[in-house]
Amino acid sequence: MQLQGDPAVAVVTGGGGDLGRATALRFAADGIAVALLDRSLDAARRTLAEIEANGGRGLALAADVTRAETLAAAIDTVESALGEVTILVNSAGIEGAVEPIGTYPEDTFDRVMAVNVKGVFLAMQAILPRMIARGRGSVVNVASTSAIRGRGGLAGYVASKHAVLGLTKVAALDVGGSGVRVNAVLPGPIAGRMIENIERQSEGGVQRANAAALARPEDIATAIAFLASSEASHVNGAAFVVDGGSTLI
Repeated sequence: MQLQGDPAVAVVTGGGGDLGRATALRFAADGIAVALLDRSLDAARRTLAEIEANGGRGLALAADVTRAETLAAAIDTVESALGEVTILVNSAGIEGAVEPIGTYPEDTFDRVMAVNVKGVFLAMQAILPRMIARGRGSVVNVASTSAIRGRGGLAGYVASKHAVLGLTKVAALDVGGSGVRVNAVLPGPIAGRMIENIERQSEGGVQRANAAALARPEDIATAIAFLASSEASHVNGAAFVVDGGSTLI
């Protein structure tokens, strides 16, 4: 699944994480060049090595998504090396603390909002004007089913994912009619490091998630690939839930 007018170039923030890696590998399998942005250059390089081992093309860059100048420079580097960016996936994110709201650490809340919300905002600011000027492009923001429900003890994470969904809707309206689309994917619990971190800090988190089974990162990557592709050309501003039915429980 690709954008019309290929070849396509995708930027994946958090490209060294579980979901970022799966998404990048899916894009590469579809013939899309992938730029991996991650605060850990080593993690991004590990994903790139897998892409190249399978015959794909890409680039690994260290990037702090909370800094506008870093993102702007990264996009310039990507376009010089790979070509015009046609896909952005905002996958970078952190879970923060698991703590009742009355004692939730303020500095942790600020950090979660900076990475999960400001990072999405700044990445879209860096890329959307270019996409709009060219008349094509697709942005997929990784939110969560926490964007449409509450989860006790996760004030920072839940608030941030509600905000990501709000930013997605605003951006979708802002780009309307330009040939650019902005959507959000809302995964349920995904097997990997983040859910393991939450489980270590709480009681029963994964057990509740298992009522609908944990998704694999590849399950979510498939949904992201669809939203990014021309097959979803009439999808804009959507909140695409991929949770195995967990929000029904």
